[in-house]
Amino acid sequence: MKFVLSEEQRMFAGTLRRLLAEAGTAKTVRAWASGDHAPGRAVWAALAEAGLFAVAVPEEHGGAGLLPVELVAAMEEVGRAAAPGPYVETLAAAELLPRTGGGALLEGIAEGAAMVTLGVPHALDADAADAVLGTDGKPRTASGGPLASLDPARRLFRVDGSPGGRPDFGVLMCAAQQIGLGRALLDVTVEYAKTRRQFGRPIGEYQAVKHHLAGAMVELEFARPLLYGAALAHGTPEFGRDAAAAKVAASDACYGAAKAALQVHGAIGYTDEYDPSLWIRKARALHSAWGTPAEHRARVAASL
Repeated sequence: MKFVLSEEQRMFAGTLRRLLAEAGTAKTVRAWASGDHAPGRAVWAALAEAGLFAVAVPEEHGGAGLLPVELVAAMEEVGRAAAPGPYVETLAAAELLPRTGGGALLEGIAEGAAMVTLGVPHALDADAADAVLGTDGKPRTASGGPLASLDPARRLFRVDGSPGGRPDFGVLMCAAQQIGLGRALLDVTVEYAKTRRQFGRPIGEYQAVKHHLAGAMVELEFARPLLYGAALAHGTPEFGRDAAAAKVAASDACYGAAKAALQVHGAIGYTDEYDPSLWIRKARALHSAWGTPAEHRARVAASL
């Protein structure tokens, strides 16, 4: 069976990509890392107006009904832009809340008015969120200041009394974000390899560089079917296993793209002033967010 996105799904993702490109998210990421949420909230509102959060909320609460494939396509674009904010957590909450109550909060999510974070085990961006929930959907309290993070735009806080566990829908959304992030790193690195010259030739002409980039592309392309397969499995007994498999593949592919980007760019790749460094740092942080590859491999193995 050949699986491709419909024209409407591609248009939806394309609209979000244009909005994020126009926003210039690198400066938004830096502002968010410093504690200035205004630019990030403006991006959030623009994506909400385009329907990002509505497709995560049931119709009876003001949404368009939960559409996992559309959300995976959308989160690829959010990852591609490295947009800051608790997107994964808010979408995971939107999928969780119909089973635990919280209709008023769902309406706020659909409109883009409610930014929600979950304690899994730490809460992301609790200083910006309008609500902090445990993974049981119940309100929690974040304490203390932000913890150290590999990605300064992922502002982590301790959560009091939060139960354990990671909602599988959040695992899937994180994996989608990683695929978009990895693709962005690959694209910018390919362009750099075309223009950076060494010994009188573009470095992209050297076989070793080609192999690094080709390997990263293959990993990303092989991970995407697992991602969309898991989206289609939502609501079935296999969903948790398939989301775990997608997270393993996405984590490995995104991390591989970040390694290739750093190797090809050299020292400039990790300087704070160079925009791709923001993507590289996020790739490392997301590698273990919502469960490490080892944890999810164990989940897949246990289900067999």
